[in-house]
Amino acid sequence: MSASAKTSSSSTSTGNINIDPTGFVKLGSQLPKLASILAQAVNELSLSLNEKQQRTLLLYLDQLLLWNKAYNLTAITDPEEALIKHVIDCLSIITHLPTGSLLDIGTGAGLPAVIIAICQPERSCTALDSNQKKIRFIKQISSELGLRNMQPIASRIEAHEASYDVVTSRAFASLIDFVEVAQPRLADDGYLCAMKGKAPSDEELQALDSDWHIKTIKLTVPRLHDSRHLIEMSAKNA
Repeated sequence: MSASAKTSSSSTSTGNINIDPTGFVKLGSQLPKLASILAQAVNELSLSLNEKQQRTLLLYLDQLLLWNKAYNLTAITDPEEALIKHVIDCLSIITHLPTGSLLDIGTGAGLPAVIIAICQPERSCTALDSNQKKIRFIKQISSELGLRNMQPIASRIEAHEASYDVVTSRAFASLIDFVEVAQPRLADDGYLCAMKGKAPSDEELQALDSDWHIKTIKLTVPRLHDSRHLIEMSAKNA
């Protein structure tokens, strides 16, 4: 899956960081602009990501778009839109995540699992999805990007048995459904963290309130005007 097309090996200036364009296929001439947007977002989100990490995020985006048709990874094909709605969207939760081992349920193309693994190399991250093709993509891209802390697993959540300190999801429409499948995989004193567009309804929160401490965090995603929230939950009887 390594890129066969290569551009000039000279570094491209992007404000405070320099992105070497070698190995990029789909981003091409847009790389300087995208690198600048990413660097600004990283600053706005108060993230401490070095030049290598930012380049790795852009390489992930490049490979996501390159292999999209073969693996059916995303409906978004415009590089800038994909950067904002996938990469930067996932970056917005990084500073809010509790520490510890992490399981991402229904990870798809590795969102947010791969983004978290790039930003937090000290964290053990497991990307879980029943779609074999998408897990093959994550395995290949994790190898190419040197993500030693990433473990992609092709399985339904019901058949997976390990437990984790943090369980995330970006895929579930229903918070109640997410809690139902994620709770068995949660370690004692662990946290469920659901990425949502709109905040959960009062009905959803009331249905879970007796068993869970629920914290709704309103996220600000740079350059994205849509509503975004992170729902953090911990068991009351833990």
